[in-house]
Amino acid sequence: MAVQIEVNGVACAVAADGDTPLLYCLRDDLKLKGTRFGCGAGHCGACTVMVDGRAVQSCDTPLWSVSGRSITTVEGLADDRIGRAVRDAFIELQAAQCGFCIDGILMAVTALLRADARPGRPAILKALERNLCRCGTHVRILRAIDVAIERLAGGVQ
Repeated sequence: MAVQIEVNGVACAVAADGDTPLLYCLRDDLKLKGTRFGCGAGHCGACTVMVDGRAVQSCDTPLWSVSGRSITTVEGLADDRIGRAVRDAFIELQAAQCGFCIDGILMAVTALLRADARPGRPAILKALERNLCRCGTHVRILRAIDVAIERLAGGVQ
């Protein structure tokens, strides 16, 4: 079965069973390795992507459910004004330690800022609820989010 999806602005036909997790299609079929396998049950957030602008854990999202939809992975953030600002703030403030969780966190934050340009701390924490960082860089992550919000509000990219 071929499922039609758009990934990072490019139309793709993925030949896989409809019940195959989106994560496997992204990593194995489309060779997009930035989306990580963490827990495989949608609990850790390492596999977070955006589907039609909404943060989704791709490890428990079946391919059939994204047919005809637009998917953005961490590789697509460079082409997104908000995603680029978030990514750049994380790099500048060294908000990652091991880097395993960060791609999913970048996606969750970008999805949040697309929906709410000036979220308060409770909204930020809620958006990150399904993303685990075991390295303990939470303070730097929150600082980087604050910097990205301020830069976007001021028109700095």
